[in-house]
Amino acid sequence: MNKKLALTMVATGIVINIIGGLVATTLKLPIFLDSIGTMLAAVTLGPWLGALTGLLSNVFQGLATDPISIPFALVNAVIGLVVGFLAKKRGFTDYITPLLAGIILAFVAPIIGTPIAVYLFGGVTGGGVDILYSILLKSGNEIFASAFLARIPANLADKLLSAYLIMAIIRRLPQNMKGISKGPNVAG
Repeated sequence: MNKKLALTMVATGIVINIIGGLVATTLKLPIFLDSIGTMLAAVTLGPWLGALTGLLSNVFQGLATDPISIPFALVNAVIGLVVGFLAKKRGFTDYITPLLAGIILAFVAPIIGTPIAVYLFGGVTGGGVDILYSILLKSGNEIFASAFLARIPANLADKLLSAYLIMAIIRRLPQNMKGISKGPNVAG
């Protein structure tokens, strides 16, 4: 993939992430929708440019609309790495790889994001996941446990939805834009 197309894919991924994140925050959805562009970049460009897409998405969104997004840039960067390495190893056109990505990220993202949410924001970040966090907290759980447990189902739903959306997109891309996703599993 040439540099101009790669730069366009990174920029497109950033815009997709920002729009998705704004939609989820505005509607107070219990999912995030802010890593779809990261996954797209990771699958088409590789783990490092996927990580860069995720990192820059959160920084730009933080500067433009939601400063709370900036510390979570690390989470989005790790999403790019995980998805990029999975795509490099397995491709991203079968049904198993998005499932693996969703399950792995359902735990990895909260492992990284929960300390950020708790120590910087007291566990409340202004998203739909705060509802489940509040329920868990009021039921007697500690702050950290409540924040972590609330993020697992939110991330599972969010990352599975995002990963299968990316799989569907990748299957429809022209071969020259599939990048690393041309891995061994191209079966439907």
